[in-house]
Amino acid sequence: EKAVNLKKDLAEMQEWMTQAEEEYLEKDFEYKSPEELENAVEEMKRAKEDVLQKEVRVKILKDNIKMLATKVPSSGQDLAIELNVVLENYQLLCNRIRGKCHTLEEVWSCWIELLQYLDLETAWLNNLEERVKMTENLPDKLDAVNDALECLESVLRHPADNRTQIRELGQTLIDGGILDDIISEKLETFNARYEELSHLAVSRQITLEQQLQTMRETDHMLQVLQESLAELDRQLTSYLTDRVDAFQMPQEAQ
Repeated sequence: EKAVNLKKDLAEMQEWMTQAEEEYLEKDFEYKSPEELENAVEEMKRAKEDVLQKEVRVKILKDNIKMLATKVPSSGQDLAIELNVVLENYQLLCNRIRGKCHTLEEVWSCWIELLQYLDLETAWLNNLEERVKMTENLPDKLDAVNDALECLESVLRHPADNRTQIRELGQTLIDGGILDDIISEKLETFNARYEELSHLAVSRQITLEQQLQTMRETDHMLQVLQESLAELDRQLTSYLTDRVDAFQMPQEAQ
């Protein structure tokens, strides 16, 4: 009777493993929304816990069969062969579920990381857009133009590392057929805005540089003219002080 019960337990355990494999490992999942992906991750976590909890039952079966083998070698030997098959199948099931759970957790981590990088770069784009708008309607003063140019250049020096991460993470998920529609749309929107704003900012930077150069040249010309007029003023003042007749002076002094 003991052997019959153990044989029944082994059969039930094998049947449970077959069902678990069909339910958790043989389904074709399509993750088209973050909710579907998150639910799949949680489901695989529960599956992993469920399978690992069976370890206690497997150990009890193993101990009982060993005990029976010491008392009834003939019956125990047959059950030991069946037990080895169940143990191998159980270990394989554990490894496969652990692997799938780890993979899904990694995929979810990639998705969250992608969103974080997109948030960072979107904040940078917002800042860039604000800086570009600040270059409009500037007062016609050298300091104001110079400050606006320096602010714009400081934002444009933003490193490209985050955009590289966005491209690589997005491509990894899309290649796996995971959230591909959503990610493609997000990347298309982000890239279009990045191209538009970066081109506008660079164009505005060039305009400000040219404006600044013109203003500096004009300031220099005015300074030279001012110094020339000041020198002429000193000469004319000295002529007046010395009561020199204008007709006695060179034509330019007259």
